[in-house]
Amino acid sequence: MTHPFLDLAPLGAARFASIEDRVARLLRTEQDVVIMQGEALLPLEGAIRATAGPGTTALNVITGPYGQTFGDWLRDCGATVIDLAVPFHTAVTAAQIREAFAAHPEIDFVSLVHAEAATGNTNPVAEIGAVVREQGALFYLDAVASVGAEPVLPDAWGVDLCVIGAQKAMGGPAGVSAVSVSERAWARMAANPRAPRRSYLSLLDWKERWLDGGRTALPHAPAQLEMLGLEACVERIEADGLETVMARHASAAAATRAGAAALGGGLEPYVYEARDAAPVATTLRAPAGAPASELVAHALAADPALPLAAGGGALAAEMIRVNHYGPAATLATVRAALTALAAALTERGLTTDLPAALKAADGAWR
Repeated sequence: MTHPFLDLAPLGAARFASIEDRVARLLRTEQDVVIMQGEALLPLEGAIRATAGPGTTALNVITGPYGQTFGDWLRDCGATVIDLAVPFHTAVTAAQIREAFAAHPEIDFVSLVHAEAATGNTNPVAEIGAVVREQGALFYLDAVASVGAEPVLPDAWGVDLCVIGAQKAMGGPAGVSAVSVSERAWARMAANPRAPRRSYLSLLDWKERWLDGGRTALPHAPAQLEMLGLEACVERIEADGLETVMARHASAAAATRAGAAALGGGLEPYVYEARDAAPVATTLRAPAGAPASELVAHALAADPALPLAAGGGALAAEMIRVNHYGPAATLATVRAALTALAAALTERGLTTDLPAALKAADGAWR
């Protein structure tokens, strides 16, 4: 029995390197790009453990759950961590970063999430990067959710470690990820005695066994299906045009936000200001007395394919997330999500105006 996923010709080093080159072009970077054979948590953790240690003073920006995770990893590495936490319904500002440096000039590492799909906010990386660059600190960025939905420009923004994943706005597989690495970051790793070596987490192993050898021999067998999936989704973005793909995500966010505001029933955007709202996902605040998890469950019972989820942990009671990324960045998806939420709210006895919501969503789509 044959199957298109089986009995494939081996993925050679040249093909692997060509996929890395396409990812680098997507990021418009001249930095080294390493495609790692696992979900994005692999390079996210690997990059921190490679560059942070007891001599590191890290400014860890928390605008959602991933920022909290990065702080835990940094402390586990022995770094001194200064957490800068802002409410999840907003974004951090460059002024706040500058104030943190003024209070702690010893900061030499900054960790930041670009877009928090879990909370629906996005941070102004270009402005923040300018401040970090002025101070000479190493800049680590989680762009897993944002890549493909909004600009991600490691070189222009002074990002030393930029981690991306394919499974959200890029519309690709979850089991493969990538990180761009600056020369400064490689130097920090080489000087760090605690950087993982002979480990699946090790970026230095990839550098020495893959990059330094001219990318002629892979250090281990690649995750072939995931690599082919990554190649396919990058090819699709190239064919559509990155600007077009990002515009679809921006339209989906604007349409969802406008539609939710017009729907009524007590539903409102979770992120207060549109400028702080991520194009990859829109979060909504559930009305009092109608737990978000129950509204989402009702909506999914009618259509399990809808890209709806309740917030995680304590946010399950108040936050609804509309994940309009990748193939779901369409007006049809937005309309379907609004229709299902209207039914769930109406079932709770709340008054909604679905025609007004759909009209508002249609009007916001560009």
